[in-house]
Amino acid sequence: MKYLVSLALIALFVSAANAQTPTPRPEDVSTIDGIIAAFYDVVSGPAGTPRQWHRDSTLYIPNVHFVAMDVRQGRPVARVMDHAQFVAGYNRAFVDRGFFEREIHRVTKRFGNIVHVFSTYENSPTINGAIEGRGVNSIQLFWDGARWWIASATWEDERPDNPIPAELLP
Repeated sequence: MKYLVSLALIALFVSAANAQTPTPRPEDVSTIDGIIAAFYDVVSGPAGTPRQWHRDSTLYIPNVHFVAMDVRQGRPVARVMDHAQFVAGYNRAFVDRGFFEREIHRVTKRFGNIVHVFSTYENSPTINGAIEGRGVNSIQLFWDGARWWIASATWEDERPDNPIPAELLP
């Protein structure tokens, strides 16, 4: 009887672990281009359309951190979020207004199995709408021998006092 209870507990833990590790789309994680394209695709969509948060979660290592940079009272401020906090903080605005973010330029540096991507973006509330903002995503990736993972993402929007430098523009 103890054996059956132990097997049942193990099965429960394994199924819970599998439920927490969603399977990614191979095209999303097999190349750097694929994972960066998915990074933008999952958050983009028209007003009223749910975002692809399940798909989004497959791109990142467990306990990934997102860092949104801002300036308050003349000082840089970093807002650090895990995936759940990011979704909770941005989902409503993306869905209520519509949000399309597009990569317009990329600088990639690779050493072995680690990659740093500076990805310049622009965003608008509709797919062909007027550009409302631009900025730069700093994305750290690694290859585990089978797929790419995003280890962290930090971004900062362009401001009049913080223009995007020429080397990060098309």
